[in-house]
Amino acid sequence: MPDETMLNAKPRYPRVVVDREKLGENLDYVIEKCGDYGVEVAGVIKGANGIPGIIPLYLSRPCVQIASSRLEQLRRVREMDPGHTKDTLLLRIPMLSEIKEVVELCDVVLVSEEVQLKALDRAAAEQGKTVKVILMADLGDLREGWWDRGEMLKAALLAENGLENIRLEGVGTNLGCYGSIVPTKEKLDELVEVAEMIEAEIGRELRFISGGATSSFMRVLDGDLPLRINHLRIGEVILLARDLELFYGYDLSGMHMDAFTLEAEVIEVKDKPSHPVGELGIDAFGHTQTYVDRGIRKRALIGVGKVDMADPFDLFPRDEGIEVLGASSDHTILDIEGCPDIKVGDILEFDLNYGSLVHLTSAPGVRIVYK
Repeated sequence: MPDETMLNAKPRYPRVVVDREKLGENLDYVIEKCGDYGVEVAGVIKGANGIPGIIPLYLSRPCVQIASSRLEQLRRVREMDPGHTKDTLLLRIPMLSEIKEVVELCDVVLVSEEVQLKALDRAAAEQGKTVKVILMADLGDLREGWWDRGEMLKAALLAENGLENIRLEGVGTNLGCYGSIVPTKEKLDELVEVAEMIEAEIGRELRFISGGATSSFMRVLDGDLPLRINHLRIGEVILLARDLELFYGYDLSGMHMDAFTLEAEVIEVKDKPSHPVGELGIDAFGHTQTYVDRGIRKRALIGVGKVDMADPFDLFPRDEGIEVLGASSDHTILDIEGCPDIKVGDILEFDLNYGSLVHLTSAPGVRIVYK
């Protein structure tokens, strides 16, 4: 992930250009919208791999935490926030092998096993710290979290009464990431019920009822978020503002979809058949492909491939008349019949979605520049 920090650095491609002003405006929009409903925002930086140039934006906004699933990214936050002005939140359930580092770097941790609570307590005691935990409830998406409510209550009582270095901060859930379960009002009401079950046993209110991620922002936009949901862990809609419009039809015209831009260089332009010629086998990744014969077409190659962004169809050309056809490891193939003036050496711009942004910002051969 070479980071050139400035837009006027000598151009080398492919590169991702980050418009920090637009990203900051997205942050402000989401925080304000959530604030209208009494919801605090954990700003999630993992979708852009916690690249250094975006962290100051999150530090300068009233995010209640800065969150990531990767400890190396949270370490970067700590290094860039020597005054510890923001809590760090670990999104991924911690591995036992990394517990000491988790306690060192994370103020708040999502937990789904009693053994993790006990390990965090021991490590916190050794480091003279208190770790705040959010217990995760599985409401049907079938990723992390307790399914059995009795077991979850038992873990909550352990965290509240049985561990000296653990602070039970709240409960949370994740929806729409694995099982594609939509975070409806009814589904989030279930989380409130879980929280109130635990509160009745411990005799106090929980600090956070954490209702999910970007997909739960739909409830904010619709104005039907359950009243006691007071915390969301938001990444994609801040970074790209694309998924909720693309998949659910929400109007996000008040946000920027182009805070991140892929710039890629054209390395070949030729008229070629649109269907491979010869006996078909498998591609470089072991897949059997289907091709449409559209006759001879003008095609271009750009110098970025699956190694850099995984799925070429997660790139969205900004120029009308360009169609992404596919990719190999290091090349992406474009149909440019509708843009006949494109030539070798031209720089083409692409919008991104979450999948392509995650890969591109972690690819060693992709430069990161800021404006």
